[in-house]
Amino acid sequence: MPEPVLQIVIGSTRPGRAGGPVAAWFAGEARAHGGFTVEVVDLAEVALPMFDEPNHPMTGKYVHDHTEAWSEVVRRASAYVFVTPEYNNGYPAPLKNAIDYLNAEWRDKPVGFVSYGGVSAGTRAVAQLKQVVTTLRMVPVQDAVNIPFIQQFVADGVLTPNDVMTSASKVMLDELVKLSTALSAIRD
Repeated sequence: MPEPVLQIVIGSTRPGRAGGPVAAWFAGEARAHGGFTVEVVDLAEVALPMFDEPNHPMTGKYVHDHTEAWSEVVRRASAYVFVTPEYNNGYPAPLKNAIDYLNAEWRDKPVGFVSYGGVSAGTRAVAQLKQVVTTLRMVPVQDAVNIPFIQQFVADGVLTPNDVMTSASKVMLDELVKLSTALSAIRD
């Protein structure tokens, strides 16, 4: 049986974002942890237009090649981690757009969050995301990695974590492995 796939989705697409270094660090943690084949999915590279499918995503009747391609990417995963900043007490529009394109592809899969920002560390973005993912029947893990004052941890495109981030990532990855295993019976 092949190892389950964990997709780490970079939710910000803006130039100068910290999402790349954050995702690279977390991908390293996930690979060292084990239990998953790790893929990093950068929404800037996926480059979805604003949602343009004429049919409701629940139907799965996609008419655009970019939607079919996105569906194939998402379908491949057994679990996700959304890496997100906080923009004005919420999460970035490209992440919402990418989530909204699909429906069944997300269902019965666990999702974790690595958030970053200023004093709130992106926690308000995660609170909003949890409302959305549960509507899609995803299962959010309880624990998350929240990085306050992100500028203090990223230099020259590399995130240098503190002990709190490292231990939080392990706890979240443990939970993702457990939930992915448990939910696989429902998906199969």
